[in-house]
Amino acid sequence: MIHAIRVHETGGPDVMKWEEVEIGDPGAGEARVRHTAIGLNFIDTYFRSGLYPAPAGMPFTPGNEGAGVVTAVGEGVTNVSPGDRVAYVGPLGSYAEERLVPADRLVIIPEGVDDKTAAGMMLKGMTARYLLRKTYTVTPETTLLFHAAAGGVGLIVGQWAAKLGATVIGTVGSAEKAELARANGYTHVINYRTENFVDRVREITDGKLCDVVYDSVGKDTYPGSLDCLRPLGLWVSFGQSSGPITDFNLALLGPKGSLFATRPTLFTYIASRADLEETANDLFEVVRSGDVKIQVNQEYALKDAVTAHEDLQGRKTTGTTVLVP
Repeated sequence: MIHAIRVHETGGPDVMKWEEVEIGDPGAGEARVRHTAIGLNFIDTYFRSGLYPAPAGMPFTPGNEGAGVVTAVGEGVTNVSPGDRVAYVGPLGSYAEERLVPADRLVIIPEGVDDKTAAGMMLKGMTARYLLRKTYTVTPETTLLFHAAAGGVGLIVGQWAAKLGATVIGTVGSAEKAELARANGYTHVINYRTENFVDRVREITDGKLCDVVYDSVGKDTYPGSLDCLRPLGLWVSFGQSSGPITDFNLALLGPKGSLFATRPTLFTYIASRADLEETANDLFEVVRSGDVKIQVNQEYALKDAVTAHEDLQGRKTTGTTVLVP
């Protein structure tokens, strides 16, 4: 028996319970992984609250990413072996001391990347990669706006986009977070609690506005995000930390400049093994080179996941957070 966080009914952080569970031996195509670190992400709160339904129903174990050591493999598994250090994103169920994972979702952690860094960067880092290199191809000519610049994805995007030569504008909610964003690649930082971000974007860009806006905030930044885009610009809505957008009007895109809008998810961009390997390898490379530094700013014991969720939703965290079994 091992311990895991289990959710029997959706709701606030306190619905998560620390329980003993049996996971058994790996089946065909599976590997058993003993976690050394587990990533905490805002999407975890969506499944816990019921905003996103758990694919396998109730009860379930939250968590989308982790790192650890392979302890056993099932029939037909050739890409990993017992003793390998591995990391992964998905499927749901990482808030556990050990678990079974489809082996084709595992990637080997290279030398020079520690387990906590790997656990905390897979979802956020691969999200940054697809946003900057696939959803919109960022170049030195790009001016972009990224909401929640001091968050886990935001700090990675700031560094990576700066390395690509872009003009990087970010929004934050405090003076402390503004300093953090500036230290991580942001050319301009807007404190949305004291400034109107639409007006400031106009000022910063001399009225030219942005090529692309990356928006994981949702309700509080809509439709303002659309007003930060130049004609034919792209609005990338990839989260909803302030709540879902319930009144999206497709017709708005026309008069606001024939804008484009997309709602991407990482899991589409890494659905194939080849895409997963390409995305992970790009991420590992920029981290190993030092171009992107992953800041693990908070650690919680796995059994204290309730506190971790409370702090995450209370905007008390910055950068990357990991849970340690």
